[in-house]
Amino acid sequence: MADEFMKGLAIATASGLIWMVLAGWYNTPGFEDTQLLGADPADPSALEAIALIVKEGLFWFMILGALTFWVVLPMARQARARFAN
Repeated sequence: MADEFMKGLAIATASGLIWMVLAGWYNTPGFEDTQLLGADPADPSALEAIALIVKEGLFWFMILGALTFWVVLPMARQARARFAN
């Protein structure tokens, strides 16, 4: 159980850190404005578009990866043990 918790925590930490960096670069219009949750750039270049896609992917990987290790896998183990008996 501890290794699953650490895997979920590592996924949440690493992908959350990279998401915050990318959101800080592309979604923070100014220090006094909305930070990390501002609108995407109106006309991104090719590399900016790729970075925005990676940012969205990392957000969902952060959420679903942590939930997989913290909720889904322990529930599957309990279900498998219950059906084995």
